[in-house]
Amino acid sequence: MVQQTMSGSTRASATNQEALQFLETIFSTPDLGVLALESKCRRFCEHYKSLPSGDKIPFLTTLSKQYGVNQDTVIQVARNVVNAQEKGEALLLMTEERLRHALIPQYQQLFSKIGRIEGGVKFLVDMRADILTNLPGVQSDDYKAHMRILQQTIRDLLALWFSVGFLHLQRITWQSPCDMVQKISDYEAVHPIRDVSDLKRRVGSYRRCFVFTHGSMPGEPVVVLHTALTSSISSSIHSILKTPTFSGSNPTATPDSTTDGDVDEKEDLARISAAIFYSITSTQKGLQGVDLGNYLIKTVVKELQNEFSGITQFSSLSPIPGFKVWLVTELNRIINLKDIGEDNDELLLSSEIETMRNALSIPDHSVLKTFKDLIQTHGWLQNEHICEVMKKPLMRLCARYLYIEKRRGFALNPVANFHLGNGAVLWRLNWKADMSMRGINQSCGMMVNYRYYLQNTEENSQKYLEDQVIPTTPDFRSLLEHTG
Repeated sequence: MVQQTMSGSTRASATNQEALQFLETIFSTPDLGVLALESKCRRFCEHYKSLPSGDKIPFLTTLSKQYGVNQDTVIQVARNVVNAQEKGEALLLMTEERLRHALIPQYQQLFSKIGRIEGGVKFLVDMRADILTNLPGVQSDDYKAHMRILQQTIRDLLALWFSVGFLHLQRITWQSPCDMVQKISDYEAVHPIRDVSDLKRRVGSYRRCFVFTHGSMPGEPVVVLHTALTSSISSSIHSILKTPTFSGSNPTATPDSTTDGDVDEKEDLARISAAIFYSITSTQKGLQGVDLGNYLIKTVVKELQNEFSGITQFSSLSPIPGFKVWLVTELNRIINLKDIGEDNDELLLSSEIETMRNALSIPDHSVLKTFKDLIQTHGWLQNEHICEVMKKPLMRLCARYLYIEKRRGFALNPVANFHLGNGAVLWRLNWKADMSMRGINQSCGMMVNYRYYLQNTEENSQKYLEDQVIPTTPDFRSLLEHTG
């Protein structure tokens, strides 16, 4: 066992030493002309790509620590800034400029140059994805801090390169290049595409699929937005995708559905008055934290307004990932507190407890545990009467999760945080909106509409981002009755 540990330690030390030797050759090579610079950048990219997956993080930790900011230089220049305050504005500005340069990591200059070579931007996107994937497993706090700065440096460069002016809007249809259509299917993360017929419907009539592409990553969608063109704001994903429910049945059309989205069906403009954003997917993990979805929605709204003068309503039909996990966690916490005799706030209202007790013929002290068991086992779905009993508490608690539960003052739910930050209104909570197994496991089958009132989006966004104000409707607030 000791021999194995020493062997692993020796291997790690050798890997770090190899990384250091290679990086020394990269950073010590002068940039003598464009060709030499490109050659150096390609050597770096090829070396990193050739590393076994287990050696990439040691390589990156060595890069982040040894070729970041020279802290001794920063401290010395910062002292010079303090001393220069009394020696005139010209000297102060000059010293501040030296400090700014001293705060730029050495690897940032290399990354900026890599971004200029063919395939360089995609390389940095993928490398940042590696960092984000492996960062939680870095044991050393020092190395983890250096790695955070490394990935933030790459993110800041990517945010400049992927600003809206450099992105290209493209509509995807069944006639689009096959590899692009296939990528739309492969990347779909919100509502996985089941087969070719499903894919054809999603790019067919009464549907719009838009992507942003970037000149440095040709043929690669960086963010995808699926939109349904309907007569009213949809309350169920099944009316859009025609997906089977948990029970295996195929739901019938609802009043807000328009058609199946057949490729060749002629669109009746008189039947289109709403655009429903039902799926938005960022395809590149390395672009996490770079705001692309916001720009895509705004651009698509303008595109649809130009194509359809009759569209007056814009809304999402969004999943609520995390609600069921949050609810079960809260139930466990309260049940455990009750078991040790501590007082606590009730998660269920007294009227809800009484209704469940009568419907299920159980004593008061068993209601919370039974409620939790029904949620975890999906037992409530098997009985229409129990399903109706569960509706009120589940919708109230989901409204609380979306509207009241916060992280650092902002909505706890990431999808809510995204749409509210874009200026949308928390408009309507929908019961039995996604009765697929995925929807039931995420949010007990509920979905939510975030509605975009175009004349108010900028004001709503500002109020949310600056003051954490969540705009909503009287109907939605009525679900929160007696919720603290």
